[in-house]
Amino acid sequence: MRFLHTSDWHLGRSFHRVNLLTAQRAFLDHLVETVRAREVDAVLVAGDVYDRAVPPLAAVELFDDALHRLAELGVPTVMISGNHDSARRLGVGAGLMERAGIHLRTDPAGCGTPVLLGDAHGPVALYGLPYLEPAMVRETLGAQRADHAAVLGAAMDRVRADLADRPAGTRSVVLAHAFVTGGTASDSERDITVGGVASVPAGVFDGVDYAALGHLHGCQTLSERVRYSGSPLAYSFSEADHRKTSWLVELDDTGAVHAERVDAPVPRALARIRGPLDRLLDDPALARHEDSWVEATLTDAVRPHEPMARLVKRYPHILSLVFDPDEGPARSSASYAQRLRGRSDQEIAEDFVAHVRSGRAADEQERAELRSAIDEVRAEDMAAEVAR
Repeated sequence: MRFLHTSDWHLGRSFHRVNLLTAQRAFLDHLVETVRAREVDAVLVAGDVYDRAVPPLAAVELFDDALHRLAELGVPTVMISGNHDSARRLGVGAGLMERAGIHLRTDPAGCGTPVLLGDAHGPVALYGLPYLEPAMVRETLGAQRADHAAVLGAAMDRVRADLADRPAGTRSVVLAHAFVTGGTASDSERDITVGGVASVPAGVFDGVDYAALGHLHGCQTLSERVRYSGSPLAYSFSEADHRKTSWLVELDDTGAVHAERVDAPVPRALARIRGPLDRLLDDPALARHEDSWVEATLTDAVRPHEPMARLVKRYPHILSLVFDPDEGPARSSASYAQRLRGRSDQEIAEDFVAHVRSGRAADEQERAELRSAIDEVRAEDMAAEVAR
């Protein structure tokens, strides 16, 4: 059986104020054509269909059009909600859509109920595990703790229990939206840290033939059977070196996996350039970036006059300008956002405590209190988002 594994469409998202709907439409055109040309048996979408809980109408229309086209091809689609989606909104009409072969899995209580497909070698069970916010699903899943490893482990226990009751030789696929240990993050994923921990071990997926993961935006192979497809488009300059693809996965009669990367359309290349302004304006070696979306980091000791106006003449698609002087004393000019880049909420809170106490860091009890407060706010925010 042949699957096309994709995730993290983030329909409705922009890139540094550039509207990406045209690029997202081009990807979905490519996806439908790949399904047709490569004779795909099922499409797997591992979460973050939309970029926010209440997406713009244009994004909803794009999603609706894609589902109609896949249904017309007669190819089943299995889709889960991610941490950016509103599970309740995405799941509206799931029962009706299932009749057309569109299987939306947004309810954690249904983790152990698969979509059943079959080929000449027998049945294949596909289990959809939507994003599991620990504080909200712990009781539903009967998890011992409110953390990612516990709730995902409880969900997988349901999967394995259901598989155990199925005919011998039943092959299995799980879709999940999580940060799995060994994966590499980028700047564009939303932090899902709970209790100071964001990741879960890959071993949680033991017992299934293939785990189709979403959440991290880089295409990655954690093991032969556990893979991230990554996002089809770059959503931050940290993804400038990514090769954006989907996985074309073949599951043979024994459950062995063969996976091939299928390149996604690239609307415009990304480039990160760095150096003094004069070199960025004059260096012939940088000519290849003149048509790219550009993030320029200036290393001049003194901030140049009107740098963006000068850079845009050579790089008309420049989107981001960063100041990072090479000389130590000038580094204090870094913006607040620059100083916080790449730091978790926990780290920022602990830094603040140390700052207001003249360098005395938070002790273990205080760090625990900060973790608890941050987790409580995250849970409240998620509950409010679900209720919208």
